[in-house]
Amino acid sequence: MKRIRTWCLLLILLLACLPGRAWGETEPPGIEDVELSGEDGFICRFDGVKHRVLLALPETPEGAPLVLLLPGYGNTAEAFRTQTHFEQEANARGYAVAYVTGAPDPNVPTSSVGWHAELDTPGNRDLAFLIALKDCLQETWALDRTRAFAVGFSNGALMAHCLAMEAGESFTACVSVAGYMPKSVWEARGESAAVGFFQITGEKDDAVPQNRNGSARFARAPAIEDAMAYWVSANGLEERETVTVGRDAVLTKYAGEGSRRQVWDLLLPNGRHSWPSRNIHQFDVNALILDFFDAQG
Repeated sequence: MKRIRTWCLLLILLLACLPGRAWGETEPPGIEDVELSGEDGFICRFDGVKHRVLLALPETPEGAPLVLLLPGYGNTAEAFRTQTHFEQEANARGYAVAYVTGAPDPNVPTSSVGWHAELDTPGNRDLAFLIALKDCLQETWALDRTRAFAVGFSNGALMAHCLAMEAGESFTACVSVAGYMPKSVWEARGESAAVGFFQITGEKDDAVPQNRNGSARFARAPAIEDAMAYWVSANGLEERETVTVGRDAVLTKYAGEGSRRQVWDLLLPNGRHSWPSRNIHQFDVNALILDFFDAQG
């Protein structure tokens, strides 16, 4: 019965997002050429670029907040679902989840799937695509239009910073796991923001520029400490508490009077460039991210 229900819902998506919703020459591109793929996913195109999406809906999708899961470079929606199974806890708590595969860089013939998170170089229009996908999914299943989130890992985490900076009016909060803020996004930052942000960083992650371990001295992108100080300041927040999570992870929470947004910053002292493991770090990172979402007003 669940499989039949899923197929029916995907057929609704197929009808809602087909190019019959024609865009004029001056209109932005939309989600097009939707094809069912497997029992819980579909393939679509945006601006001529193909993406695969896997959906996991709660028992009652209507009014559910949406979470987009963005895998790292070279990783797919299927692999990211197998790695994290974020949908299990999320669906149980009433969240709809969409795992989204990126696309190869059109300027690099040998590139793998990934996300174009820079603002100053040509590439796929991933920022516009993710906003359009969010809108399409919300419309199709009558999801909550006031609450949408994005969680990215590695290259997907760079995209999370980009979404928070450039699409804060579309996303309530974003989460970066083992990622950083791209230089072009940093340079485009405004004085204020109204978007929650959660950064999860391994202290031994050589891919993330950090002042604490000296790696920021050799990086183009800003130190992650500076990026997080920006998210705190731009949202008008202040430190509220610091707690230990699991074995030795340190979680700092920032909030503000009258603000519906929060910023959380989690440091894993022995963490590296990986999705936090429950066995190693002694806490459930999926549940913690959902707690962060729940805290966003």
